[in-house]
Amino acid sequence: MLLFVGLGNPTPNSENNRHNIGFKLIDALNRKFGLSKQKPKFKGLLTTGNIEGEKIYAIKPLTFMNNSGICIRELIEYFKIDAENVIVFHDDLDIEFGKVKAKFAGSSAGHNGIESIDKFIGKDYSRVRIGIGRPKTKADVSDHVLKDFDEDEMIQLEKITNNIISSISLLIEKKLDLFASTVNNK
Repeated sequence: MLLFVGLGNPTPNSENNRHNIGFKLIDALNRKFGLSKQKPKFKGLLTTGNIEGEKIYAIKPLTFMNNSGICIRELIEYFKIDAENVIVFHDDLDIEFGKVKAKFAGSSAGHNGIESIDKFIGKDYSRVRIGIGRPKTKADVSDHVLKDFDEDEMIQLEKITNNIISSISLLIEKKLDLFASTVNNK
């Protein structure tokens, strides 16, 4: 049993923000694998189903990015999911746009959604970090993450999403390095 978490903000005007890349990935997984209809539960939108023979719960926290951990803790306590079976999809400023890295545990690197999850469930879970690139000046960071993807980026994002979905079995097997390498080299 695994829990996929997509980080983002639940407002309609945030839908295509760079910060909402995790939400977009969960939506794509739901479409591709025919997971259940999203239902409001555990302060999030929850879907369930099977992927590659593995029971999957997938959630988009509705607690806003900075409080994502509240939603995750409630869900894993209810379903008795170990933190090491949680996989979080999120944006990363320090990775070139379109590149993907995956790791188990580690630092939040200043990502508020990850800091919240660390606070509520600890650091022993997997993270799929999807690069959105860093703006030229530090003052532009908030604007950058809350800005919508442009048309060219949306095309690239679709390719990245398809690569992640087609490599999902490696992620389920927790072969994180091979997963990231495969996604980046397609």
